[in-house]
Amino acid sequence: MSLSCSPLKHPRPFRSPSLSLLPPPGCCHPCGARCHPCGARPGCTQRHLCISALALLVLAAAVASVVAALALLPRAPGSPNNRTGFLCDDRVTCVPASWVCDRVSNCRNGEDEQEQLCGDLPHSLPGYLVFYCSNPRSWVYADQRCNGMNDCGDCSDESSLFSVLPVAACPPCGQEWWSCSPVHFEFCSCIPRRLCRDGIQHCLGWSDEFLCPA
Repeated sequence: MSLSCSPLKHPRPFRSPSLSLLPPPGCCHPCGARCHPCGARPGCTQRHLCISALALLVLAAAVASVVAALALLPRAPGSPNNRTGFLCDDRVTCVPASWVCDRVSNCRNGEDEQEQLCGDLPHSLPGYLVFYCSNPRSWVYADQRCNGMNDCGDCSDESSLFSVLPVAACPPCGQEWWSCSPVHFEFCSCIPRRLCRDGIQHCLGWSDEFLCPA
């Protein structure tokens, strides 16, 4: 059975500090070094730790720094959109689209290589596993679109301008890529930064050799 599935795990939602850590009203007050423990002031009936406003501000700043750092992590072109896969019969294992019908069994019972699924490619594949190039006779797997590589041969898998069907535009190059018009066949609108200043021309204007930081 084939279903649309995602091989990516969803991150756990952020939970704010428990309100149970805050002192009850009238018991402790955030007065810094002069903060008295519960029980030392009139009217206190329970013993709690005093949490100063400065400590809460430091905690909030630390959380904000972590969130900002995660937002700046480098990513390959299109990685957020390539979430389509083949769900095995165990309904747990999710095989990336390009691993289906590759003559290697990735499901426990080999259902990703069965004749009914792979007998007449790409027509025998579920539609969500296939992307058709601007040339109707050419196609690629859905997870090969927006990966920075020229899998269609005419870059129609990397640009919505050349697609025969209305599709979402690929995201811009990530931090690990350099945006330009490459010469080499295997790239389209950006190249990996590891190719910058390697003594070989990859961009039409030589920006990979003169402008791209090493």
